[in-house]
Amino acid sequence: MSQPSTSSQETASSFGEAMLAQYLCDLAAKIPAPGGGAVAALHSAQGAALVAMVARYTTRAKDADNRPVIDRIIEAADAARTRSLTLADADAAAFTAVGSAYKLPKSTEEETATRTAAINAALLEAARVPAAVVDEADEVLALATQLFPIGNPNVVTDIGAAANACRAAATTSQLNIEINVASLPADAGDQFAPVLLRIEEIAARADALHADVIHSLRG
Repeated sequence: MSQPSTSSQETASSFGEAMLAQYLCDLAAKIPAPGGGAVAALHSAQGAALVAMVARYTTRAKDADNRPVIDRIIEAADAARTRSLTLADADAAAFTAVGSAYKLPKSTEEETATRTAAINAALLEAARVPAAVVDEADEVLALATQLFPIGNPNVVTDIGAAANACRAAATTSQLNIEINVASLPADAGDQFAPVLLRIEEIAARADALHADVIHSLRG
């Protein structure tokens, strides 16, 4: 079994280009990124991919009446997948920036002030990225919910899987927002209160859709 990579030169330039085995090796390695933030973004990307897949299986002749809605869902899900992959890269960059800010010198008052400002700016960005992942998870979950009543019943379980991926994306992002907000001044952290509240609602909607899929399977 190969050992986790510890060299950034051995990783792909983006999560969109990474092979699964290499990504998991990097995730398991003792390196700053990828971490939980990238995992959250990839949960969102996987949820979007599942929604797009179910939608593409719902383009049969018998689905003709719903084709405009299905086509819109496919387009939106594909776009959400792309954005989510971009956010995985953004999270890695934001986490690296936080580490760099903490390494700045603090020997003088001026250096300390500069370092503090850099840390706060980096922490803000590190919280904004998972907040954006929450937005993506919210949209993908909405698409999955729209698709459920009209989607091909032969792949309905993948709608449930998409809902679960969206839930994981949102709740994992919650952890990453919370840890960054905890180190920010209160007035800066308060801006994330609405998204943190919305995560609870997203989780509830995902659970409800999962339950609906289970109910449809059991008749």
